[in-house]
Amino acid sequence: MTRYWAAAAHLPDGLAADVTFEIADGRFTDVKPGTAPGDARRLPGVVLPGFANAHSHAFHRALRGRTHGGGGTFWTWREAMYAVAARLDPDSYRALATAAYAEMALAGVTAVAEFHYVHHGPGGVPYAEPHAMRAALRAAAADAGIRLTLLDTCYLAGGFDTPLEGPQLRFGDRDVHAWAERAAGADGVAVHSVRAVPRDALAVVAKAAEGRPLHVHLSEQPAENAACLARHGLTPTGLLAAEGVLGQATTAVHATHLTDADIALLGGTGTGVCLCPTTERDLADGIGPARALHDAGAPLSLGSDQHAVVDPIEEARALEMHERLATGERGRFRPAELLAALTNHAPLGRPDAGTLAVGAPADLVAVRLDSVRTAGADPAQVLYAATAADVDTVLVDGRPVVEGGAHRLGEVGALLTSAIGAATGALR
Repeated sequence: MTRYWAAAAHLPDGLAADVTFEIADGRFTDVKPGTAPGDARRLPGVVLPGFANAHSHAFHRALRGRTHGGGGTFWTWREAMYAVAARLDPDSYRALATAAYAEMALAGVTAVAEFHYVHHGPGGVPYAEPHAMRAALRAAAADAGIRLTLLDTCYLAGGFDTPLEGPQLRFGDRDVHAWAERAAGADGVAVHSVRAVPRDALAVVAKAAEGRPLHVHLSEQPAENAACLARHGLTPTGLLAAEGVLGQATTAVHATHLTDADIALLGGTGTGVCLCPTTERDLADGIGPARALHDAGAPLSLGSDQHAVVDPIEEARALEMHERLATGERGRFRPAELLAALTNHAPLGRPDAGTLAVGAPADLVAVRLDSVRTAGADPAQVLYAATAADVDTVLVDGRPVVEGGAHRLGEVGALLTSAIGAATGALR
């Protein structure tokens, strides 16, 4: 048994003082507020449950700071993404994902959902080991010390009635049934988008989920909505509803450009919504209707998506800040609601995680309260002051992954530099 003590911690019923955590076999066996530290290891600042990154494309990390010179749009950014995807192999993917996941751990992420679609070799030719790229991601998460939910993504078309071409060939399978057979061993599945999965395949993907998490990119761009309306006479949300894709096991990612009817459909079916605020602003996607979705009954989660920023605290804070920009009002989300989104592990298939409670996985994040950013902050409002740089300690299943702000793998910046160089060619 291991014991930790914190002067302040966010427990299920609110902020508590002088909390002792007892951990055995990777789970909390006791959580006691109002205790003396005794011989327990002292954690600095305020302790929060482990953060969940509900939407990641690990290889996109190679694009940070490399797509801004000419402005452009989401669609021009996508071409740069395809160029990186074209260069990946299992070894370079493992190195890049290890570094990206280690960066997440430094920021307090204890579990990540990887929306994985680079399945095959160049030209779409399967590797001799058909799950080589999946294995690379699993090894990367193990190396970085965080829990992985691998979402095998169905990606069959380049757009409505448009075949895959170029680097996209690496993403596709012969048909939806071939995809379902290959995806059988994944932790969960995903519909890349209504652009990339034809209507007659959507129900097959939903059935193939078989109780596993099911994720889908939804209405990230107005152009997708317009094309879907033109092709099917339905919004993307309406199409997913008609084909049985929505529901409590499903998470819609982005959900930026929705009608009132779309919001009602998502909330009424209990479909979760993962917002990725730093990506959505980086790509000029827009501000999603987060409060309206929450009020309609859609559970919210957060993701770093293309990793333009890896700071889960900033993602949570952006829920409120983007609402302020859109409405001209403060206090659209209470601090506890931001924390709930930040620590929502249900989209990753682990509803027992994300809480500092007996029986839960022993995942925690200690955030310093004495930095130049957090000094003087109320521990109950730390999400409005801290950044990833203030994360001091991270435990995953009771094991230290980050201590004193340092990852167990060593200098993560050096890992990123090497891995990104291999994935993109010589940095210019």
